[in-house]
Amino acid sequence: MAIPITSIKKNELSPEEIKQQKLAELQSLIAEQDQALNKIFEITGELDDAGIFDALQAMIKAKENLAQIAVDQASREPVTNLINHVLKATGVLSSIDPAVTEKLAIGIKKGLDEAELYRENGEKVGVYQFMMALNDPDINRAAKFGLDFLKGMGKELGKE
Repeated sequence: MAIPITSIKKNELSPEEIKQQKLAELQSLIAEQDQALNKIFEITGELDDAGIFDALQAMIKAKENLAQIAVDQASREPVTNLINHVLKATGVLSSIDPAVTEKLAIGIKKGLDEAELYRENGEKVGVYQFMMALNDPDINRAAKFGLDFLKGMGKELGKE
């Protein structure tokens, strides 16, 4: 019968042995990935020839100056105005029912398609033809929508 195990000896590697083991793993990895490494070296060589690394190095050295320039540019009035416009427009757009926006967008597209069909015919529209066109239910609906839009916009513009 065997002798029972009373202690476990842990085989600890010395720092030199760990270093040798890691070097062996790295050599194995390099041997397996030689094509990929060759491509990486080729790409980095081309980047260096193009001066990209020099530019990156200069940018890193001047990082504080670049950060200051970026902050100065971002705080200019036109940029802050643009940011404010985007925020306000986003707020307005988010308050509109998406179904209404979709219907309006489809209507605009159909209107542009229709206008493109008759754009080149050269006919002049007279006042009588314009008034008669209002009898067309589609034109009347669009004209009414436009007038209602103008009324709503005018009400808002009249507020202090």
